[in-house]
Amino acid sequence: QVQLVESGGGLVQPGGSLRLSCAVSSSNFSYYSMGWYRQAPGKQRDLVAPLLHSGNTNYGDSVKGRFTISRDNTKNTVYLQMNSLKPEGTTVYYCHSEDLEAVDNNTGRFLELWGQGTLVTVSS
Repeated sequence: QVQLVESGGGLVQPGGSLRLSCAVSSSNFSYYSMGWYRQAPGKQRDLVAPLLHSGNTNYGDSVKGRFTISRDNTKNTVYLQMNSLKPEGTTVYYCHSEDLEAVDNNTGRFLELWGQGTLVTVSS
């Protein structure tokens, strides 16, 4: 059973930085497209930064220039470096994966997984 385990969340002051990590328990990690999402209380889950298998990324306007997604295939881990954090309160960041070598027979889409989420609070 493949699992995604996020870490690195916490309390940080506005303007500060955090680095989130997502460890993927799969020997097939190099064939995964990855992404980070976030969800504030009472709001929908939004895509923050995708990192496709091709290496392409596409940051949302709200984080462009401040956040960087990267991966280390030797460690089966994807990272989200967050700089110049804004005082947006508490948000849960989720790691998401798509296994490009497996198809969900129910949906016809690549097999997707979510992590359990890690809490990020930006407040003074």
